[in-house]
Amino acid sequence: MGGEDRWCVVTGGRGFAARHLVEMLIRYDMFFVRIADLGPSIKLDPTEENGTLGEALRSGRAQYVSADLCDKSQVLKACQGVEVVFHMAAPDSSINKYELHYSVNVKGTRNVIDACIELKVKRLIYTSSPTVVFDGIHGIINGDESLPYPTKHIDSYSTTKAEGEAMVIKSNGINGLLTCCIRPSSIFGPGDKLLVPSLVSAARAGKSKFIIGDGNNMYDFTYVENVAHAHICAERALASEGTVSEKAAGEAYFITNMEPIKFWEFVSLVLEGLGYERPRIKIPIFVIMPIAHLVEQTYKLLAPYGMKVPQIIPSRIRLASCSRTFDCSKANDRLGYTPIVPFQEGLRRTIESYSHLRAECQPKRDGPSKSSICLGRGLVADVLLWRDKKQTLTTIFILVAIYFNFIAPGYTIVTAVSKLLLVASVFLFIQGILPKKMLGYTIQKVPGSSFDFSEEMSRQVALSVACVWNSAVKSLRSLCKGNDWTLFLKVVLSLLILSFLGAISLQHLCIIGLPIAFIVFFVYEKKEEEIDHLVSKILSLGCKLKSDVKKIQ
Repeated sequence: MGGEDRWCVVTGGRGFAARHLVEMLIRYDMFFVRIADLGPSIKLDPTEENGTLGEALRSGRAQYVSADLCDKSQVLKACQGVEVVFHMAAPDSSINKYELHYSVNVKGTRNVIDACIELKVKRLIYTSSPTVVFDGIHGIINGDESLPYPTKHIDSYSTTKAEGEAMVIKSNGINGLLTCCIRPSSIFGPGDKLLVPSLVSAARAGKSKFIIGDGNNMYDFTYVENVAHAHICAERALASEGTVSEKAAGEAYFITNMEPIKFWEFVSLVLEGLGYERPRIKIPIFVIMPIAHLVEQTYKLLAPYGMKVPQIIPSRIRLASCSRTFDCSKANDRLGYTPIVPFQEGLRRTIESYSHLRAECQPKRDGPSKSSICLGRGLVADVLLWRDKKQTLTTIFILVAIYFNFIAPGYTIVTAVSKLLLVASVFLFIQGILPKKMLGYTIQKVPGSSFDFSEEMSRQVALSVACVWNSAVKSLRSLCKGNDWTLFLKVVLSLLILSFLGAISLQHLCIIGLPIAFIVFFVYEKKEEEIDHLVSKILSLGCKLKSDVKKIQ
């Protein structure tokens, strides 16, 4: 390296793209690298520990400093003695919380700029975002840097990013500081903890079958190493003398892989590469958007009680359904940027890095499902859980026939049962008098023993009845003591439900009950873990709300 005193600092240095930039800076032997982030100390994963970063930290070519950008004194300490600042720190863009985004993207950026001016840092490269020119309504095709900031942004992240970007551009030239802004479009690659894990999570939850919109919206995705390379190109351009640095400074630049692709085709390639099915079912925007608004309002109410950011929120729906492609000509002309990793190669590396998220790596359930246990693990379970589709469809056909012939006409229960037994008796009598063979076909007879209760079956039925009776008696005894409010509420609720069901006609009960029986148990078996987890979260939220109410009282 040319001079041992040459240092740079990477803010948010433990973030996704920032990690790749840090490693690239170390590999290129351009600077000693100071990694600034919120954590009190740096924690390396095994690959980093044995790789370039671990070696650089041990040798002193890299160092870690804990810094909160909202604390100017900590920012000054992090930037002390550096020649270049790569300001990559940013909060989670999926959390639409204005206070958080403003504190980092605006206040934090202001502190970084002030520190650079006070400490006479030579160059500041700011990681911005293409969403600074996106209003969430109008798509962008081959957009360039002449696009203005919209009157209203898609979310608070974009609003504050645009404000931070404007401050960085405005600070260019103050006390010798040269600045520029990089706008990388939809970053992907190894180490991403948002895009690919979210897609896999959706696939495992059965939510990846859907395409929002018509599926033709075009997108520019950027492989993470190309993003890191763009930052280095920007630094080299600003460090150059004469017209090169003059043209590069005080500007914003779109950065992409220069290979636009349909957004949903990219999603499909990632999912198929990891062994999941590609999305196929198209949902119109006007159908999903009201649901997204409802989900977002629910999140705003329950976020203080631990609810995680949902996938279906309006800003994400707009991002997934609008076209967003950008022209990199300016970055190529003034920074000398061209992608160093082609899209297909970047996609291959990305898929390989997530081998632990492949479909075949999903944890398998041990033992029978709760649905199967609840249904007795026998023929009823096999039918309602669709173990044998032919058997289930036959059962549905028979039940539908029974409904239209005996229940739909409005018969009373006694009349319906009598008619059903009449049909059964006629069928059994006719099949009994038929010969064993007819027209070359063997006629299967229903043996009389089919209607017998075996001794074992009789014992099981008697035990079940006795168990239910004893359980009811035990509950009545507990109620008589008057000290079990939970049991009392359960009994009252159960009886209210029974009284409600009793008021429903047999016709309506069949129309509602049969579809539910064939859907609910099947869905619960397939999504048992997700549903149990959701119920657990709701219960924990309820407990937290209860404790909060008690504190207020």
